[in-house]
Amino acid sequence: MHRLITILLALGLMAGAANAQSLVQEKLDMERAGFEKDTVVRKITYRDAARLDAYERMRSEAFKQARAGGAAEDIALLNEIDGRQKRSFQGLDLSGAWQCRTIKTGGLAPLIVYGWFGCEVSDDGSGWFFEKLTGSQLTDGHFFDDGGSRMIYLGVFSVSGDQPPAYGAGRETDQVGYVFRDGEAQWRIEFPAPERESILDIMEIRRAQ
Repeated sequence: MHRLITILLALGLMAGAANAQSLVQEKLDMERAGFEKDTVVRKITYRDAARLDAYERMRSEAFKQARAGGAAEDIALLNEIDGRQKRSFQGLDLSGAWQCRTIKTGGLAPLIVYGWFGCEVSDDGSGWFFEKLTGSQLTDGHFFDDGGSRMIYLGVFSVSGDQPPAYGAGRETDQVGYVFRDGEAQWRIEFPAPERESILDIMEIRRAQ
């Protein structure tokens, strides 16, 4: 699996090399010039910047595998999510209780849809802070603006009962994704090249019911 992720990341970086606005290049340029602001470009690791640069290619490959080998009802759900119109986050209060579920696409299994778990968003003084509260595999992290209809999520993976590490601790726990709003009270995080099992993870999030 590590070899697959390495190959896909390399493809993404090849595409990013032609794009002067790639996150890897932007981070390198800002680092050499001296960071003037504490932004996501300063905080993000080079590996996670590369994963976001590879996002479009990895998403395309993951969806291709999911649609080729997933169950019909799961493919229908994936297509419905893919067809949702992206909206601005302006006016959406993220604070409070949410439900979240993970959809794994591509990789070891074509398409897996998990059940709903409890999540929460709060303002910890440095911005919106997201936590998956229930289940065996957890995540927590912060959101960073990335244009009107997208944010960047920098988080960490942990197992229930363990103390989550700080972001930047290493590839086993660092997580990165793009965040999209696709409803009045629903949004999702898409994680390219997650460390485990799949090519792209989608975490679908809705208001707690």
